[in-house]
Amino acid sequence: MCGAQYRALIQRYQPLSLTDERRLIAAAQQGSAPSTDELVLRHIGFVSFRLHTKIFPDLLRRFGEDLLAEAIPILYAKIQTYDLAYRDQTGRPKPVRFVSYIWKRIDGHILDSLQRELLCTHSLCEDELADLSVLHYNQQNIVKCSVTENTPQ
Repeated sequence: MCGAQYRALIQRYQPLSLTDERRLIAAAQQGSAPSTDELVLRHIGFVSFRLHTKIFPDLLRRFGEDLLAEAIPILYAKIQTYDLAYRDQTGRPKPVRFVSYIWKRIDGHILDSLQRELLCTHSLCEDELADLSVLHYNQQNIVKCSVTENTPQ
């Protein structure tokens, strides 16, 4: 899909009310493919928003469509694990919007995928990627990493 097609989907499938969203999630978890597909389509706009929020414009132009396409299976998986019976610490039912449930996973996907893409772009081969060790990931999305070098002795 190209950017124009995603924009058309975002315009067509606007966010739902919490009640309608929960109704669709319940139907999707019981096996309704149309409900599942509608939920995913209604959240493509949120994924696009997170992409625009998390990454620089140059990287968005370069990797944005791929990152968006890769996020779609995550949406399908998260629908199945969403807890409609979620309760707060006091035991009271607490309905949570689906975007609140998925946003950290989507952000993690964006950052992990970008890191992988940028490392591969900088001539690291697959064997070297296996040696990558992430040391720190903080709230400001600063990723410090080290690559184990295989130096001949």
